[in-house]
Amino acid sequence: MAAGLFITFEGIDGAGKSTHIQALARAFEAQGRAVTLTREPGGTPLAEKLRTLLLGENMDALTEALLAFAGRRDHLQQVIEPALARGEVVLCDRFTDATFAYQGAGRGFDLDVLGALETWVQATQPGAPIRQPDLTVWFDVPPAVAAERLAGARAPDRFESLPVEFFSRVAGGYAARAAAQPARFAQIDANRSKPEVWRQVAAAFVARGWLDAGTAAAQTPPAAGAAS
Repeated sequence: MAAGLFITFEGIDGAGKSTHIQALARAFEAQGRAVTLTREPGGTPLAEKLRTLLLGENMDALTEALLAFAGRRDHLQQVIEPALARGEVVLCDRFTDATFAYQGAGRGFDLDVLGALETWVQATQPGAPIRQPDLTVWFDVPPAVAAERLAGARAPDRFESLPVEFFSRVAGGYAARAAAQPARFAQIDANRSKPEVWRQVAAAFVARGWLDAGTAAAQTPPAAGAAS
C-alpha cells in the first residue's frame, strides 16, 4: 500500500487555491490514488458548525483560535488521520498555517500561544511528533489583486470583508511560516493566469516524484469560478 500524503493549500482569500486543489485531486486519481478532499475550517459535521460560528459571529482573536483548533482536532481524529492510515492522499484547503497567518499575523495574537495549541491539538498521540503537512502549497498573490478577484464574486464572510491592510498582514504571516519551514512549502506565484499557476503547482509534485509529468500536464483547472 502506498504511503499516505497530507497536502495543504494555503493563501489569502482570493488567491485562487480552491480552483487548483480540484485539478490536483483529479491528477492523483488519474494515477490510481484514493483522494480525500477536505477543508478548514470544517471537514466534519462538528467542525462545519464551528466554521459557521467562526465566519459569521464577532469574537476576539483567542476565541477564533480556540474554535479553529477545536475543529482541527475533530478533523484530524475523524478524517485526516484515518485517511492517511488507509494510504490516501489528503488534500486540505487550509490548515494550521492559516491560523498563524489570520489570527497570529492578521489579528496580532500571541504566536507562542498558537504554537502551544498546535502542539497539543496535532499530536497523533501523547509524546508523538505533531502532524504537519508533507507539503504546503502556498498561493502567494498581492492582497490588492486578491481583493479585486473577490469583488462581486459572492457575499463576503466577516474575514473577506476586512480591509486590504489586514490581508497584507496575513500575507506576511504566510511568508514568515514559509521562511521558518522552507522544505515544507512550495511557493506559487498566483498572480498569473490559471494555466500558468497550474503548471507551477504540477511542477512541485512532479519534482517530488508524487505525480508523473504526463498525468500532471493532462489536468487543467476550470476557466471560470470564484477565487478563494
